Amino acid sequence: MERTDRRSAFKKLGMGLAAILGVGTVKAMGKESKPKKEVVGEIVQDKKIPLFSGAVKHGNTLYVAGKGAHFEGDIKSHTDHVLKEIEKELVKNGSSMDKVLKVNVYLHDLEDYHGMNSVYRGRFGDNPPVRTTVAVYGGVPGDSLVEIDCIAALD
Repeated sequence: MERTDRRSAFKKLGMGLAAILGVGTVKAMGKESKPKKEVVGEIVQDKKIPLFSGAVKHGNTLYVAGKGAHFEGDIKSHTDHVLKEIEKELVKNGSSMDKVLKVNVYLHDLEDYHGMNSVYRGRFGDNPPVRTTVAVYGGVPGDSLVEIDCIAALD
């Protein structure tokens, strides 16, 4: 029985020291508010009903909806325009091309892959994001030869 009493005494002493030193407050201090979804881009509507957001922040992450180039031109001019539009959205919301983590590229025609790459190359700095590139069945919506969306970090 003496062992049990001694163990109990040490346990009480440890809990008392923890209370005095404020160990219990560490738990309360660690509780931060949870990140919330914040629409930061234009909300595209269909028949006055919200359809999708142009950009959304959640915590330290920015999600940018697909951008297209809806004018006459070739894959190089379309890719350049789209990447400039993405960069504008990133900068407007406190990010940059260097902070992009993930890119999705949707091509109207897979034959445009090399032309798109010639403009895309180097646009995201020395450490480019991961990327998925696909040619979409039926083409990209509208007149664009390419559509690109991305996910970026915020500081």
